Order: sequence, then C-alpha cells, then structure tokens
Amino acid sequence: MYTANSIRNICLLGHSGSGKTALAESLLYMTGVIDRIGKNADGNTVCDYDPEEIRRNISISTALVPLEYNGAKINLLDTPGAFDFSGAVVEALRAADAAIIVCSAKDGLTVGFEKAWKYCEERNMPRFIYISKVDEDNSDYNATFNALRERYGNRIAPVVVPIWDASHKVTGIIDVLNKRAFEMQNLKRVEIEVPEDKASVIEEFNDALKESVAETSEEFMDKFFGGEDFTYAEMIKGMHKGVIDQTMFPVLCGSGYNCLGSLMLMDHIVDLLPNPVEGNYHKATTADGTTEEFVVSPGGVPSAFVFKTVSDQYGKYSYVKVLSGTITSDTTLVNSRTGETEKLGRLYAMCGKRNTEIKELGCGDIGAIGKMDKVKTGDTLCDPRKVVSLKGLPYAEPCYSMAIAPKVKGQEEKVGTGLNRLNEEDPSFTVYNNPETKQLVLSGAGDQQLDVLVAKLKSRFGVDAVLSPAKIAYREKIKKKVEAHGRHKKQTGGSGQFGDVWVRFEPQEEQDDLIFDVAVVGGAVPKNFNPAVEKGLQEAVQKGPLAGYPMVNLKATLYDGSYHPVDSNEMAFKLAAILSFKEAMPNAMPTLLEPVMSLQVTIPDSYMGDVIGDLNKRRGRVMGMNPNADGDTVVEAEVPMAEMSSYAIDLRAMTQARGSFTMKFERYEEVPKVNQDKIIAEAKANED
Repeated sequence: MYTANSIRNICLLGHSGSGKTALAESLLYMTGVIDRIGKNADGNTVCDYDPEEIRRNISISTALVPLEYNGAKINLLDTPGAFDFSGAVVEALRAADAAIIVCSAKDGLTVGFEKAWKYCEERNMPRFIYISKVDEDNSDYNATFNALRERYGNRIAPVVVPIWDASHKVTGIIDVLNKRAFEMQNLKRVEIEVPEDKASVIEEFNDALKESVAETSEEFMDKFFGGEDFTYAEMIKGMHKGVIDQTMFPVLCGSGYNCLGSLMLMDHIVDLLPNPVEGNYHKATTADGTTEEFVVSPGGVPSAFVFKTVSDQYGKYSYVKVLSGTITSDTTLVNSRTGETEKLGRLYAMCGKRNTEIKELGCGDIGAIGKMDKVKTGDTLCDPRKVVSLKGLPYAEPCYSMAIAPKVKGQEEKVGTGLNRLNEEDPSFTVYNNPETKQLVLSGAGDQQLDVLVAKLKSRFGVDAVLSPAKIAYREKIKKKVEAHGRHKKQTGGSGQFGDVWVRFEPQEEQDDLIFDVAVVGGAVPKNFNPAVEKGLQEAVQKGPLAGYPMVNLKATLYDGSYHPVDSNEMAFKLAAILSFKEAMPNAMPTLLEPVMSLQVTIPDSYMGDVIGDLNKRRGRVMGMNPNADGDTVVEAEVPMAEMSSYAIDLRAMTQARGSFTMKFERYEEVPKVNQDKIIAEAKANED
C-alpha cells in the first residue's frame, strides 16, 4: 500500500481530440502496464472501453488508470473533452489534487482549453500544461507556447522544450532544469547531445526557472540576488512550492504516439505536483450543521468520498477517494446522506474496465467498492465517531430537453427502469414525467449526451427509444365576462334527470385554480347541489375551448337555476354545469397563454450582437446586461419557452461553445394572435 505522500491524483483535461487518451496510453506503455499502445481509431485503448466510446471514437466518461513510477503511485483520471459530458469532468476534478491540461500543437488554445483552465481556477487547482502532438505535420509548438505566454504571462514556465531538425520536424526534447536532451528510438528513450543552437534558449529558460524559484521564499531570494546557484534539491523544492501556490504553471510537451516526453512528464508529476495531503481543499458539514475545513489525514478515522458510479452488466462499482484513515473490505462506515450503516463490499483497483481485488485502500488513494446498492455518487462514507458530509458534486443544470418514448408501446416501464440505472452512473441528466403533457422528459447538456443515453438503453437494456421535441404546457383563459345557461334534462322510464344552472364566468388576475362562488337567491338551486356544480366546472376547466389546454384565471359564479323535486340529482347538476361552460366559452374571448422563461446568458462581449439578434428572433425581451467577475457579460432576458427547445445547441454554435445559460419559469403570458392559430391547429391534429 502506498502512503499518502507517494500518491499523485491527476486529471487530464482539454478539448476533444487534444490527445488526452493517447497521452494516458503512452504513460501506461512506458510504465509496463500494457505491452502495446492502443489507438482511439482502432477502439483498443485502455481508457475508452465503453462500446459507445469505441463506436464514436471519443471519451464519454472518466476512466481511472493507476501507474507505478519511481516509488510513487500516479492515479490518472482521463476525462472527456466533448462539452456534453462535462459531468464526468466534474467528478474527476473532485477526486484529483492537480490537473494536466492538454492542448495540441496543431490547434493551439481551444475553447476546451479555456474551459479546463476555468475549472482549475474555480477550484484553486495546481496544473501543468502539456502541449501534445508536437511531432505531427502542421504542428506549431512555438505558436501554442507564445499564445500561452500572451494569455497567462510569466507564470507559464517551460520545463520541457522540443528540438527541431532543419525541416522543422520535432526529433527530440530538452529537460530545461537539467539541461539534458533526449530522443525516442523504437519507443525507448535515448540521451543525446544538446544541440548547439539550443544552448542559449535553454540558458534563458533555465534562468527564468531560477527566478521563479527565488520568488517562493525569502531565503531563496537572498541566495539568488547574492549570485549563488541553487542546488537541484532547492530547485525542485522551489518549483514544487511555486506549482502549489500557482505562481508557476510548468509547460511540458511530447507525443502520445511515440511516447516522446512521457517519462519526463512522470518525473515532473512526482517531483512537482501535490500529494493528497497538500492537495484538494475540502469543506465538510458536521452532524450539527456547521461547516468546517476537512483535513486529509492518514492517521484519522476512515472516511471516503464517492465521486463516480459505474453500473453496467458486470455489476455496480462505487469509485471512492479515501480522505482519511484506511478502509478495508470489512470496514463499516456510515453514509452521511442516509444515516445508514454500510458494511463495505470488496475493494478493487481499477484500470480502465479491468479490476483487481485488493485488501485495503489507504488515505489519498483512489479505488472502487463493489455492490454498494444504496450508495450514490456524491455520498460521504465516514466513521460513526465522526459523521461529516462533504459538499456534493456541482453538476451544471441540464439545459437541453427532449421527450423520450419507446418505439414499441408497452415498453414504457423498461425505458424508465433503464434511465434510472443510467442515472446512477451519470447524475448530470434528469428524467421527469410531465403529468400535463403525459411525456417522459429527458434533460441533459446537449443532443450528444441524449443520443448516447438512447444508444445505451438499446445496448444494455434491449429497449428501442425515440426522442421528440417536448410538448409545451400551454394554458387558456378568457378576456370577457359572460353569463351562460346549462340545462340537463333526460327522461327515461321511471325517474328522470334534471339540472338547470345559470353561471357567470369572468376573468381574474394570476389565479391558477378556478374560483367558485355561489350567489343564488331564494333557493332556486338547493345548497346540496352546489358541490356537484363546482365539480362539473372543475372537470370542464381541464380542457379549454381553443386547444384543450387547462383554463386559468377564471372565476365562476352560480347565480340562478331551477330544480325538480324528484328528478334532480348531483349527476344532473354536474352535467348542467359542464354544458354552461361549453355554452359560455366561445363568447368569452378565449385566448392562449404560454410559459415565459427568465433567461441568463453568459457570453464574451464579442458575441453580444449575435446573441441579442438571436433572442429578438425568438420573441425575447432583453431586460439588462451586466458584467461578471470573469470579464464576461450576463444578458438577462425573458423568452417564450416554445422558442427555446434548441437553444443549448444554437448558443454553442453561435459562441463556439463559450456561452452558457440558465433558465427558469417566470410566468404565463398571452400568445401573439399570429402564433395562436398554429398552436391550435397542431393541438387539433394531435387529437385526430
């Protein structure tokens, strides 16, 4: 078992296609975990093992791969780069103590890089930058490095730089700290002479590193200005502190394909990145509701945080990071969410989809527990002597919704059960049964996430499902006061049925439920029939006269009528009330109401014109614009829900995925006449 000091928990972040999975594959190969390097295109990498990942050639969930290198254990968390799967990134960020943001020398600083940087800034997370694909055609290390320097200043510290030949092809790399050069020969690292033309550049970068180290302590500052050289140990100590304090962001480079730079990357991970005791800052809520800092402690009572769940055909695994003490397969812990005591199942070390049973998991380490049926992602498992609850995972609010239904009628339950199982694995999407529209509504980050869920329903649960636009829950109301007569008279053999009412219908302000009043004088309708009249009207308002949507903002007053001493009964008066409603509504100026949403769109200023122009096309009203702390602008608007079904995808296209939004229900408003006819026609067509 590794001690907390010798563990490094690192997540790989970056844009889709930047080379994260290829980098993980090269590190696995260089540490002897695998004997041949897999490729995304061939579907044989360790990290992308899900059938959907293989089919689409992208990462969909976070994969864990542990590496053993120079007496240390590196738990590598390979995250998806596609924005629809950012929920998996949130999970990895919680388990990691540091990040490596991967950017390709071919693409430079992408939106995915910007987002990864922002994630780290929000969490105060130390990070490396790894420039990948330096040996590929059309790659430009210098352009990428210069863009980093321009954006983030002198904190960008090159510790590994490439060597080019005359044709600008990268042939090797230089370790700036040690002033040594290497190249790869048949996937083996071989030391070479530092090229003469690189000597001055290396000297310059080495001096810059010394300057950065000098700034980490007064003792080093005095030594630096006194003209003394730092020892290697002092350089490592100063750089380690600079990385943790985020006064320094080391830049490394290499190639996942031929493993160039992979060993050097691991050297720097072990030397410079924090161990779990120095790493991620946690806040915990204690049993009495107070919040305190949670100290990662090898000597403390056992506690672990569940940051990910895998629930597939092989069983259920709860991925945990141990935050204090040591856990074994027979440790008994309390789930702080439920208060229930859980005896842990078997413990596993995970490497992609492969699991190896282990006896114990120490503080700071990451592994999985099998068959913990009542445990969910985000749960804290802790010792009964110190019950604490760590903050849950901050998944983004789902912003793209579609209705989901089985292709074959009668399989609704299968769809529901399958989605609930998938939701254990991916809590970033929600499923909601809308009683008004009678649709099962699936909400996530975008169309790609929903598409993957539908594919998994088929492959794992054998049910074909289809997505369709979610129906809008419209309402109807009247704009004019009317009075109407309803009479139900039926004569059959024996006693008949007789009910006779006069009802006044009038519009009200902001009143969802029907207001029922009685103003009958002289017993024209006996009091005992009033509940039947109200019941009839309550039933009638469920289907308005225009398109069959519920009526709101309505007051109905029973003011007159008549009855028969023998034939009158509750059913007759209920039916009479319904008839009065049907008689009144066409004359009361009925109109349609639609849900209007309060929208907040966060965008860089450069997209302002496009976004506001688009909101105007969606019948939106811009209410205000405010700058936020990140230098973006938050546009506040009110927009009809009917215009927003594809907004998540459209905003992403308009802003190159830099924009985000939140939306919540505000109120109902009258639909413009020009739009009403179309809605009514659609509703009638659906009835047919």
